[in-house]
This record gives sequence, structure tokens and C-alpha cells, in this order.
Amino acid sequence: MSMWRDQATSKKDESSPAAAVPGATLPVENRPGTALSDPPATAATPAARPSGEAKESLIAADITIEGKIEGSGHVRLAGKFKGDVNVKGDLTIERGAKLSGGVRANKVIIAGELEGNIESAAQVELLASGVLAGDVKAGSLTVAAGSRMRGQADFGWGDDKGPGKPSAASPPGGGSDSNAT
Repeated sequence: MSMWRDQATSKKDESSPAAAVPGATLPVENRPGTALSDPPATAATPAARPSGEAKESLIAADITIEGKIEGSGHVRLAGKFKGDVNVKGDLTIERGAKLSGGVRANKVIIAGELEGNIESAAQVELLASGVLAGDVKAGSLTVAAGSRMRGQADFGWGDDKGPGKPSAASPPGGGSDSNAT
């Protein structure tokens, strides 16, 4: 007889996913009033990371998006994106991915293709499979053998003049008189 009561009680809760498992509670992301696209919190998701670490957003390989990305987290691009990216975190362009637009990020790693300027970055890494068609302004630039770049690069110029940085007295080109072709 209690079996009928249990079914009647669960009938009014059928809209809730927790009704399928007795005693189950819903994670915050799956409670009514929250977006269904939010992933549940698990050890592998950014929600379980320490609060000081930024979250990462992924644009998957089979996705093409046009627009603008702004925020404070990290962005990993595996698909295609047309527009500007302005993040306080890191931007990673995976092998086979393509970004057409300007970039402002803390760290930029390019294994795919970037058509556009990197306007402000602390660190830029152009990996062996990376292609960059645009100008770079960064604190440091790492270029791997086999990568391709077309554009101008300004790096290492900070407010303070350290070793290896030209001073007002040194001639352009660091005093070298060689002609590169």
C-alpha cells in the first residue's frame, strides 16, 4: 500500500531530475531557475577549482562563432572564431583552430592560426604548428622552429631598462653593423 503513496508523491516531483533517484539532491547548476547548459560541478570542472584560479571557456572544434569575447577567465579555441578577444586570462588557439580578430590577453599560445594583431600580452608563444598573420606587442615572445609569422613584433619593452635593453646612448640595432636578408 505504501507503494501507491510513493508513486503519488513522486508524480508531483516528476519534473525534477532528482525524482528519478530516491534521496538524491540536485547540484546547484541543475536546480530550477538555473541555465540548463551549465555543467554540473565535479572535480574536473572549474567550479571545483580553488577560488583564486580563473575558469576556462572552450570553443569546440566543430563550432564556428562570430562576435566578441570579453571576460576575466581563460579561453581555449579549438574551432573557428571571427571577432576580437579581450580577456584578462590566457588565450590558447589549438592546432587546427582559427581566430580572425584582435587579441588582448595575459598569455597567448598559438598552435593554430591567428589572423589579427596581438595588441597587449605579457607572453606570446608561437608553437611549431602555429601561424600568425599580424603584429605582436608583448612582454616576451617565444617562436618555435617551423612556425610562420607575417607582421611586426615588439617585445621586451617595459617601463624599466634592464640588461640587454637599449638605452638612449646605444645606436639602433644594438650596435651591430650587419645586414640581414
